[in-house]
Amino acid sequence: MSTYVLVPGFWLGAWAWEKVARPLREAGHDVHAVTLTGLGDRVHLAGPGVDLETHIQDIVNVIVFADLHEVILVGHSGAGAPVTGAADRIPERVARVVYVDSGPPADGMTQMDFNEPDWQAFIEKRVAERGDGQAYPLISWEEQERAGASLEGLGEAEREWFASRATPQPYGTMTQPLALTGGADKLPKTLITCSFPLEQVHAMIASGHPFFAALAEPEWSFDAVPTGHWPMFSKPAETAAALAALSG
Repeated sequence: MSTYVLVPGFWLGAWAWEKVARPLREAGHDVHAVTLTGLGDRVHLAGPGVDLETHIQDIVNVIVFADLHEVILVGHSGAGAPVTGAADRIPERVARVVYVDSGPPADGMTQMDFNEPDWQAFIEKRVAERGDGQAYPLISWEEQERAGASLEGLGEAEREWFASRATPQPYGTMTQPLALTGGADKLPKTLITCSFPLEQVHAMIASGHPFFAALAEPEWSFDAVPTGHWPMFSKPAETAAALAALSG
């Protein structure tokens, strides 16, 4: 049996993994779902001081204070940066890093760097006008699609559940550059692609696309849960099965 640490993407807390964590636990795995500072049930801790390093430390502390070892560390979407940072800090406790419809930013990169200039401007304006300059509120479903996020599999019930619990994303987590030491460079890593076909991912890697170039390294493996960008809502059983398949 394996130990999983599940980290949700933007606007989400540990609650987002409920339907994935349950079958993993029923199969005998040890599962720790993380709520990062300023989000979910920790929204009362939001503030201008919450940044990427805060979220990296959140993950490190969950692992260290629970004395977890051989961790399968899972990050969805915008959690790619903090799980990458956490694995870099404590690689001796991590067995594998898993990116669910996500990827590892390079050293010195920010989450904002993944966006085109026009979408960066949209985010900056939204943060200034609706987030008091320190938070990125949940955007509409139409805006999600404009940003490139697939809504496949999200019916009315899933959208209502998502929106009713979503909390603004601390803006500092999006603008602080990721600082890496190379400590986790050789750790096994897996991409579980959801909204991009696996064939397309392999083509992007082969073309040398800057966001996919690192995935050409030998420590990478690949799987797919074909659905939209939030597989924990649209295909939780299949997402749990893909994670369970990584168990040692």
